[in-house]
Amino acid sequence: MRVTDVFLAFPGLILAMAVVAGVQRRSLAVLVVAIALRWWAPYARIMRAQTMAVSALEFAQAALASGASPRRVLFRHILPNTISPIVVQATLDLGYVILTAASLSFIGFGVPPGEPEWGRMIADGRQHMRTAWWVITFPGLAILLTVLGFNLLGDGIRDVLDPRAREAA
Repeated sequence: MRVTDVFLAFPGLILAMAVVAGVQRRSLAVLVVAIALRWWAPYARIMRAQTMAVSALEFAQAALASGASPRRVLFRHILPNTISPIVVQATLDLGYVILTAASLSFIGFGVPPGEPEWGRMIADGRQHMRTAWWVITFPGLAILLTVLGFNLLGDGIRDVLDPRAREAA
């Protein structure tokens, strides 16, 4: 968890900029790796906390006491009960990942010129903003609607998977 804390200490956009700047040939794969270097840490913390909480519950302790191997308890009892927060976090984070990728492309650290990317489209259309407003408006709206869609999807999945929300209703 100390390595995770180190990765959480760096701002995501600056870490991604440093990784992309250090690579000679830019591509979408490099952009994905640069963004993933920062985004794995919260998932590791969530998974560790959920695993510790679920493994302390009675059904996991009972499975161990009945003679099940720790591996079986992990894969049959603990992992299925810890995956829902990860799924919810992933759908909520997709919007932030899209915004980070668009931001990196906007400031010139994204995909190379010639490859379609919303941030690059907005950056290329800045000089035509007064005469051709639609050049930057529609990529911006695409980013907005995509991020909004993923956030609404994450909220919906959280509502479906959260047992406390079902008990309160």
